[in-house]
Amino acid sequence: MRFDFGGTSVLVTGGTSGIGYAVACAFADAGAEVTVTGTRASAADYDRDLAPFAFRQLEMRDRDDIDALAAGLGGLDVLVNNAGANLPDGRDEWDPEGFSSALDLNVEGAMRLTVRSRSALAASSMAGGASVVNLVSMTAFRSTTIVPGYSAAKAALVALTRNLAVHWAADNIRVNAVAPGLVDTPMTAPMTAFPEVLDAELGRGAIRRMGAPEEIAAAVLFLCSEASAFTTGSVLAVDGGYLAR
Repeated sequence: MRFDFGGTSVLVTGGTSGIGYAVACAFADAGAEVTVTGTRASAADYDRDLAPFAFRQLEMRDRDDIDALAAGLGGLDVLVNNAGANLPDGRDEWDPEGFSSALDLNVEGAMRLTVRSRSALAASSMAGGASVVNLVSMTAFRSTTIVPGYSAAKAALVALTRNLAVHWAADNIRVNAVAPGLVDTPMTAPMTAFPEVLDAELGRGAIRRMGAPEEIAAAVLFLCSEASAFTTGSVLAVDGGYLAR
């Protein structure tokens, strides 16, 4: 399926690698003007080719950074809240400070950027309305004792998605989420060193392989397209049947 996002403005946080990069590439290939954010000083500091995109440095735990980015938005049709990570700064998420840092990075920053972008999104004339898509996780739906802060943040992002969808419906802004299963990205790469852990995770799915970032990107584009104009407040699991078992 091909999508046409010609003439639209898209912001993808954490768009320099993994799922975020695949989402940014898919939107750019569909004709959108795409801005990606990353924590490094410039696009040249990344191994990835970021030439097709505008780049903005952004630390999701820095409120001033977020406010400045949102204030500079001339217009915005799509916001993809993808930036996030587990074990921020290598902290134990069972430690209260580590837990708090995980919430800051994975849900509070996304909430702040989304709310600060409301006026820009509400001004969109895109068919089907403006869209916010939040990237959540299977950890939002089951216990994950290694990263409880990340898990709690993603569960909170699911709830935020539903609340924003209702709260902003009158503004013609749709808010949905995509919940990826196990996807082959730099964040999951360390699992390959522990075959027993990787095999156990793959064994939970009906389709017993890792997903590709491009498969997640396709779901994001669908949720932002006119084809999903009657869809808001939904969480689309792209998980190889992980939740079905």
